Amino acid sequence: MIILGLLLGQINTDVISGVPRYSFDIPELTDGIGFVVIAMGVFGFGEIIVNLGQPAESREVFTKDVKGLWPTKQDVKDAFPAVLRGTALGSILGVLPGGGALLASFAAYTLEKKSRGRKGEVPFGQGNIRGVAGPESANNAGAQTSFIPMLTLGIPPNAVMALMVGAMTIKGIQPGPQVMTSNPQLFWGLIASMWVGNAMLVILNLPLIGIWIKLLTVPYRFLFPAIVVFCGIGCYTLNNSSFDVYMTAAFTLVGYVFYKLGCEPAPLLLGFILGPMMEENLRRALLLSRGDWTTFATRPLSAGLLVAALLMIVVVMLPSIKAKREEAFVED
Repeated sequence: MIILGLLLGQINTDVISGVPRYSFDIPELTDGIGFVVIAMGVFGFGEIIVNLGQPAESREVFTKDVKGLWPTKQDVKDAFPAVLRGTALGSILGVLPGGGALLASFAAYTLEKKSRGRKGEVPFGQGNIRGVAGPESANNAGAQTSFIPMLTLGIPPNAVMALMVGAMTIKGIQPGPQVMTSNPQLFWGLIASMWVGNAMLVILNLPLIGIWIKLLTVPYRFLFPAIVVFCGIGCYTLNNSSFDVYMTAAFTLVGYVFYKLGCEPAPLLLGFILGPMMEENLRRALLLSRGDWTTFATRPLSAGLLVAALLMIVVVMLPSIKAKREEAFVED
């Protein structure tokens, strides 16, 4: 999937020679495929088609009244240690590329299942508060720390950060360590938004939780037409071009095929975002070294990064590590 994303990123105008490539004489493709087009088609419309292909009863989240939404004092007491453990675990795993925040949620759930709770508590899978507090804390912590590789190295660790990189690129901002010095307002505004966002979550979610639950009772047959309309308007207004709408429809079919084949579309997005950046810097380095490929192995920094990447691949492929990863994603 990453390779497919890299190939899609090559459909543009060559940054060195200025010659259009893989555009098939279509003028709209000389500027490349829009990032929003791929994201909206694969993740937006593709998900809608998948949901429409399921039985109607499986699409409805809640059909009955939900009561007792506020946590009790005992729930808070039981959840507090799980929150601390989940936050620590999510902060570490959230930095890892390739879905570290998602892995943190499953790993935190596995950790809570193996941790000793109080006597007589509700079993896991039947409403244990620790099974909610731990993974949610890990997910929130991982979502915050996933900004670290994006802001320091310009590398998005997951699909959400890839969307952030795409938005920054559209605005002419180069992700990386220079963001802190060249755009301090953006950097510190981002830090402040984390504090404000978490505070607003507490203010909005707790008093208005009943309203959010009511939204889940809206039948899907009313929701998906509105989603399609707003997504279509967004795709068209991006460049005021109907070609973007047609491309979104094409990638909708691609996303549906991915779902049927059991392929994860997030790596495609990562490859599409990182591909042009990687190519531009690769060709720049080769120009400076006069075409000498050994410069990547003789320079200490580049050689160290290549060795680190190779070690990470080897470690992840080890049977013991692979078994632990699969165990973390298993839910009883």
